Amino acid sequence: MLSNLNNRQLEAVSNTEGPMLILAGAGSGKTRVLTTKIAYLIDELGVDSGSILAITFTNKAAQEMKERVQKLLNRPIDSMWIGTFHSIAVRILRINAEKIGYTNNFTIYDRDDQRSLLKEIYSEINLSDKVIKYSTAIANISKAKTEGVSPENYWEVYGDDFMNRKIADIYELYEKKKKEYNSFDFDDLIIKAIELLNCDDDTLSYFQRKFKYVFVDEYQDTNKSQYEMVKLFSGYHENVCVVGDGDQSIYGWRGADISNILDFEEDFPGAKVVLLEENYRSTSGILDAANKVIKNNEQRKDKNLWTSRTGGQKPIYKEVNSEDGEARAVVEWIDHLVYNGEKLSEMAILYRTNAQSRQFEEALVHAQIPYVVVGGLKFYERKEIKDLLAYLRIIVNPMDDISLKRIINEPKRGIGAAGLGKLEDAALNNSMSIVQYIMTNGSEVILGGKAASGLLEFKKIISKSIELLDEKSLSEAVHEIVNLTGIPGDLKNEGTVESRTRLENIESFVSSIASYQAENPDADLEDYLASVSLMSDVDKTDAAMSGINLMTIHAAKGLEYKTIFLTGVEEGLFPSKFSIDEDNVEEERRLFYVALTRAKDNLYLTSTTIRRSFGQIIPSKKSRFVEELGDSIEEVENILRNKYSGSVVETYKETGEDVNWDKNYLKYDIESRRENLKKATKEEYVMGEKVKHKKFGIGTIINVNKKDDNTSELMISFENMGIKKLRSDLAPLERVK
Repeated sequence: MLSNLNNRQLEAVSNTEGPMLILAGAGSGKTRVLTTKIAYLIDELGVDSGSILAITFTNKAAQEMKERVQKLLNRPIDSMWIGTFHSIAVRILRINAEKIGYTNNFTIYDRDDQRSLLKEIYSEINLSDKVIKYSTAIANISKAKTEGVSPENYWEVYGDDFMNRKIADIYELYEKKKKEYNSFDFDDLIIKAIELLNCDDDTLSYFQRKFKYVFVDEYQDTNKSQYEMVKLFSGYHENVCVVGDGDQSIYGWRGADISNILDFEEDFPGAKVVLLEENYRSTSGILDAANKVIKNNEQRKDKNLWTSRTGGQKPIYKEVNSEDGEARAVVEWIDHLVYNGEKLSEMAILYRTNAQSRQFEEALVHAQIPYVVVGGLKFYERKEIKDLLAYLRIIVNPMDDISLKRIINEPKRGIGAAGLGKLEDAALNNSMSIVQYIMTNGSEVILGGKAASGLLEFKKIISKSIELLDEKSLSEAVHEIVNLTGIPGDLKNEGTVESRTRLENIESFVSSIASYQAENPDADLEDYLASVSLMSDVDKTDAAMSGINLMTIHAAKGLEYKTIFLTGVEEGLFPSKFSIDEDNVEEERRLFYVALTRAKDNLYLTSTTIRRSFGQIIPSKKSRFVEELGDSIEEVENILRNKYSGSVVETYKETGEDVNWDKNYLKYDIESRRENLKKATKEEYVMGEKVKHKKFGIGTIINVNKKDDNTSELMISFENMGIKKLRSDLAPLERVK
């Protein structure tokens, strides 16, 4: 059991008594240490598995931990308490809820239940959700609970203004009604479990004596209430072992408190600290870069990752001139790596915000490279984007009732299912589409009341949008139409992290139209919508299909890939503008460190000199994090040229093909090129030989220029396309017999 552990890991496993902090660097085998230590207690020291509590952050992690311990022991451990903070809290509350005034059959409210309860509250206090969105109230109440702020002192903590006074009132009623309905929301579970343990000495004593050993994984991600829960459980035996890495604390925005891990030795006197610094994942070149940048953080416990995997190339950095250029650069790298035998499934493109995925999705689709969006929807499948596309579609096509039904009440205009039914019946009776009927004079009368004024507002949006398309350029018109819909304003008023992300997606959407217009100056809205529809059709990937992975850096935590492309490393994007404004750059630097340490063998970084924001071209500069990396990275002027003979960029120039990324890039696939290389090495081309090219047709080789890398530059006269220079190892050529 212990034979495969290094000295530091063995030290962490074999020291079982008293508080312990295992500072586990990225890729240092922390899960192996944690599961081995639990198995060691049970198998070697005879500890009853029922006296062990292990807490994780996800159900998946809890299940994996249980399976690994059982595999080490070769027997089940059903009596062991293992689960998330919330699942452990629910288990305790189910047994003891009556001690804090609830019955054991309490309900746990999800987001829809919370909204329903808020509707009831808003009705009682005569408040419109247009003043304070339900989602805004939910987010603020959740934040208050995470930070331990009660309804009574809410406005004192967050500010004495109209908004906070109202939320305090809502919060107070919300808590009162949940108690009446014998219900908890998700945030309540830990809070109420702590309340129970603090108010009932018998319950506290029972669980403190029961759990002789307490383990916590990812301790750097704990918040205030989770810390308190750990402190209570371990208060009697004081055998608490937490595993984490302060350098990977990246969830401050959702309440995680890095001071929990930084202050562990003060909170648990006599604690032993074990550093796991040997990394089993990355090359020394990648770790050198990661160590160099994270040392700039002041809020950290010092450690230095190292590996026996010496060598490996330095991370490669490339500055390009636009988002489209950035996507092209990444696709070129991908193409080269696959050509040399790398698998797409072992690569990942990482970005700071979901909105950045669009440029890469489009480039990959055009390059015919399959991809999978991990932990999120593909760009054009996101709700806010589909809503805006629906608006644009009904402007172009007034017969499109499907798109109309999607957005007639988005944002809310008081037009419910009943009102829509009336409009549909009236349209049918008049042999019109619903859109056509709505645009007739007086159509709003059929609804009456609030719905009538909502429909009148909708008609004005459509009419004004049509005018804008006649008066302005495509990108300018769409920018104004997007604002006219009310969707961005609605999201701004919501004021949540989720709404901020959706606004970033809308910004990227508007910018994509500006890019499209720049490439297609004569195109109109109908052309643009057709191009998006075609992309969406191609883009529908089977769930089981493998390809390169696209994800945010937050979604990448805990994962690893042979090759990582870290994109958008620019000031204001990474670190984000919000973190700079709020003086929270250290968490952004930890996020950067997490991104770097996902890579095993290859790490590529990109930034742009300009980036579009709502269609406007904005200058950008490389991130301070790139500057901090210094000479631990290799900056390339031309992609792959400094690293490999015959760069991909040069190759495309030599093929004679028109490198128009939106239409002609990668007309033949990677496997074809690999086969061509095999053919070229088996038998050299000669002058006078007939060949067939997939695009140019039949041609005759009129010159062969051998290169130093055992390939040849061929000059070929094609029957219908003239003379082209092609690389023998990459061009899609077939011999004509």
